[in-house]
Amino acid sequence: MNLKRVSAITKKEFIQIVRDYRSLGLAIFNPILLLCLFGFALSLDVNNVPLVIWNQDKSQASTDFVMNFKNSQYFKIVGFLDNYTQLQNYIDRRKALMAMVIPKDFSKYIQSNQPAPVQLLVDGSDSNTATIAMGYVNSVVAKYNVKFIEDSISKLGINNLSPIDLKPRVWFNEDLKSKNYVIPGLIAVIMMMIAAQLTSITVAREWERGTMEQLISTPIRRGELILGKFIPYFVIGFFDLLVAVTMAQFVFTVPLRGSLILLLILSSIFLAGALAQGLYFSIFAKNQRLATQLTLLTTFLPTFMLSGFVYPIYNMPKVIQLITYVFPARYFITILKGIYLKGDGLNILWLQVLFLSLFAFMMMFFAYRRFKKKVT
Repeated sequence: MNLKRVSAITKKEFIQIVRDYRSLGLAIFNPILLLCLFGFALSLDVNNVPLVIWNQDKSQASTDFVMNFKNSQYFKIVGFLDNYTQLQNYIDRRKALMAMVIPKDFSKYIQSNQPAPVQLLVDGSDSNTATIAMGYVNSVVAKYNVKFIEDSISKLGINNLSPIDLKPRVWFNEDLKSKNYVIPGLIAVIMMMIAAQLTSITVAREWERGTMEQLISTPIRRGELILGKFIPYFVIGFFDLLVAVTMAQFVFTVPLRGSLILLLILSSIFLAGALAQGLYFSIFAKNQRLATQLTLLTTFLPTFMLSGFVYPIYNMPKVIQLITYVFPARYFITILKGIYLKGDGLNILWLQVLFLSLFAFMMMFFAYRRFKKKVT
């Protein structure tokens, strides 16, 4: 390994990056843009669900019931209706996700201590949001029922009706804010996609421009050439990592409970694997377009869909669960969530680190073995 030759290739690659404003923009501005776009737009929290109410009773009892929804952060009452046609219009035009119909005899049912039938109409075209929103409705109704029973029982001189007083306490994400686990997952998705895309064009570009033949004719070894092309993008990728971590801390206020140094070290291992994967496809394809397509197909979709970032892995079919073990983002997202939210250290994350290191080594090995110093 001749460090002078490695340094020469590294310098040459840096010059090409600076001259190619598209590659430079992809390397520096895309991670910031994607993190802002997905960070602010992608939220799994369901708040301010648009709700319309048709209160046919219009009594004090029905008004008190409606106030429970008005005072809830999960619902936004967008209209009080007078007939079924208005109700259907709101849901058909997607002005409301849910419609609640309170019958005329609501107060009579309440006063006679009988269950009052309340109809809830839900737009099921977005099944996930509808399911969560119905859970919120059940929660509000349950609280109303408990309050009603407590008030009724207290009139009889009984102060404690419930034999169990459950006091839940949430660890690691006390407010259950989705951004606290979405942002770390986004860092993994963006790093994997951008890093692999950057290196996916570096060798293929040499073949397309006809400069690879000149490099092959020099005494440089294939290991030196690969390392020389790897280093500049590792530096850029590490800069992107620092930007992403800084934005997570100060823009999205995601708590970092673990070691920042450990986070950067383990992220570097993941970054090295992603860059090596891009290098392998660049060497394999010898065509920038094909290399980019292969990289996008094997990085973005698996990282987004099969890493546990959006969909829990334990909910997937058994065959798909086995496939997820192949993708490094599965382990890196576990590392990010562990360090960010739980403050985990190597004593807990060592297995994920082992798999990441193995992936980085194997990708670099495959890239080395694939590259041949000859013109085909």
